[in-house]
Amino acid sequence: MKTRKLTLTAILIAINVVLSSIVVIPLGPIKAAPIQHLINVICAVFVGPWFGLAQAFISSLLRMVFGTGSFFAFPGSMVGVLLASGFYYYRKHIFMAAIGEVIGTGIIGSIMCIPLAWVLGFANFAVKPLMIAFIASSVIGAMISYVILMVMKRKGILKRFL
Repeated sequence: MKTRKLTLTAILIAINVVLSSIVVIPLGPIKAAPIQHLINVICAVFVGPWFGLAQAFISSLLRMVFGTGSFFAFPGSMVGVLLASGFYYYRKHIFMAAIGEVIGTGIIGSIMCIPLAWVLGFANFAVKPLMIAFIASSVIGAMISYVILMVMKRKGILKRFL
């Protein structure tokens, strides 16, 4: 079971890093990637909070190294996947995982990025655009993942993995 989760996590990291270089919402020092949020919701459903957290951390690190992400990816993606996992395991509904991702990344993660922006010298960076970028990115990714997971559920594919 752990081998399957580990393998799936590695595949999701690879998909995340590759696709996040294509679809990015740039806003000053922020490089919001809806793919990260899509992957977070999929991780919440398939691999749970701890493998999901590892995925978010490694994906953020690789995106930063390759120049397709920034330090701001860490708090947003990590809080997002934890909340998405928590909401999913509480209610066992895909919609709850998507809501958890939006609240975790879009609201809590963006608030956590404010002190990080100040430390990194972006003191003049406006808070509202930061939150808008995180919320927009997380809503887009969560909606796409919801559709993908619901199609998988209706076709019976999801049941085979869980």
